[in-house]
Amino acid sequence: MQLDFNFFLMSISLGIGLAMDAFSVSLANGLHEPCMKKPKMCCVAGIFALFQFAMPMIGWICVHTVAQHFKAFEKFIPWIALILLVYIGGKMLFESLHSKCDEEECSCKRVGIAALLVQGIATSIDALSVGFTISEYGPYEALLSCLLIGAVTFVICFAGLAIGKKAGTGLADKAGILGGAILIFIGLEIFITGIF
Repeated sequence: MQLDFNFFLMSISLGIGLAMDAFSVSLANGLHEPCMKKPKMCCVAGIFALFQFAMPMIGWICVHTVAQHFKAFEKFIPWIALILLVYIGGKMLFESLHSKCDEEECSCKRVGIAALLVQGIATSIDALSVGFTISEYGPYEALLSCLLIGAVTFVICFAGLAIGKKAGTGLADKAGILGGAILIFIGLEIFITGIF
């Protein structure tokens, strides 16, 4: 495989396509926590980027080692994404509807590390199948392609957080409800497109 323009174009395009779910979840997180500081925004975008880097790489490794076992697992991907995102979105909705938080206070609206890890898995699990798309790449090309996917995801998710924060500041107490609804919608969208 040659590292030419098409290689970079395909890797960046894959990154953009795979990052759309993570962008929407980042938007929801920004809505939910409008006072998020830049270091945390980098951390959140970094978690999504890490998962979007790792999943295609794991998929590539599976293709070159245990492809027949991965094929059997592939049919469960939409179900896993649906369960994880509906759980996190439902929890966000519940907390927003039952929160007694002061509008000035952001401490009760923080997106925790456990929720971020679940979101990272849920939004990137379908990226495992990208391992089949890049299966003809050698190990170094696959690694570079996955790094590009991760870098694109980082930029897109950071932008999603910034947009969500801006909108969340204006929406105040309704932001968590909107964010939770977005997560549930993304879970349903992944499930429906994965099943049909």
